[in-house]
Amino acid sequence: MAELSLDIFTPSKLAYSASVKAVTIPGTVGSFQILHNHAPLISTFELGAIKVIIDNNNTIFFSTNGGTVEVLNNKVKILADSLELVHEIDIDRAKDALKRAEERLAKKAVEKIDVTRAKSSLARANNRIKIYEKYFNYQP
Repeated sequence: MAELSLDIFTPSKLAYSASVKAVTIPGTVGSFQILHNHAPLISTFELGAIKVIIDNNNTIFFSTNGGTVEVLNNKVKILADSLELVHEIDIDRAKDALKRAEERLAKKAVEKIDVTRAKSSLARANNRIKIYEKYFNYQP
């Protein structure tokens, strides 16, 4: 299988760069996969997992909160709002964040809280936990 050039950027750095076989991205209306000779594309993507197939024996997963992807001439550029390799997810921290978000939302009737922010925190924590539990021990 032919390769793609993949660069993933976060607001602060180039987070990942490699030649890969395929990339699967959590699109706004469903996940989509990018392979060699994919049509040119610019798209947004949502909170979820980015799957990168490096070769037949190596696949890695990232947790992301969304962003933008560009595909052109077998080069994939991802601008991710946030990115975390599955093996770098601090699961205890994610569970603590989930608990805090749930507690804030439970108090919304009593205290004035930013509900949108609390729901966003809840979604991010759930995403990180789900990806960790699903892919931490992934074997292709």
